[in-house]
Amino acid sequence: MLDDLDRRILRHLQADPTLGAADLAERCRMTQATCWRRVEKMQESGVIQGQETVMNWQALGYAVEVSLRITLDKTQARAFDDFLTAARDVPEVLEIQTFLGRVDVRLSVIARDMPHYQELYRTRILTLPHIADIEALMHIARVKSDEVLPL
Repeated sequence: MLDDLDRRILRHLQADPTLGAADLAERCRMTQATCWRRVEKMQESGVIQGQETVMNWQALGYAVEVSLRITLDKTQARAFDDFLTAARDVPEVLEIQTFLGRVDVRLSVIARDMPHYQELYRTRILTLPHIADIEALMHIARVKSDEVLPL
């Protein structure tokens, strides 16, 4: 269970994941050793899963984002497993989500432009196994994108 000190550490790490141990301890008003032990404990327990570099894919030349809602042919025993394995191999697929309901899977796909998306759609997406139905939703604007948790 997290206490107030753990939550304070997590708030500061969310605000600035590049903080070194000394700066983090200073901001959390605790010794560096205590702060570091708590961080390690949260890493070992899976509360902190790691740090990552978040890149702006638009700055790298990708201008199109599409959400694909996919219904799989569930008469095939391995439909989910086969589809997910193949979809993971498409580099332009940034996110894969699975659902209960009419839609089974949602893919978030990026492309440099519409011709690139068309090529990607025809050669990499439509060839994924066990697709029964697919619906494309073009992203117009990202209103909120935040992974900061309310701690």
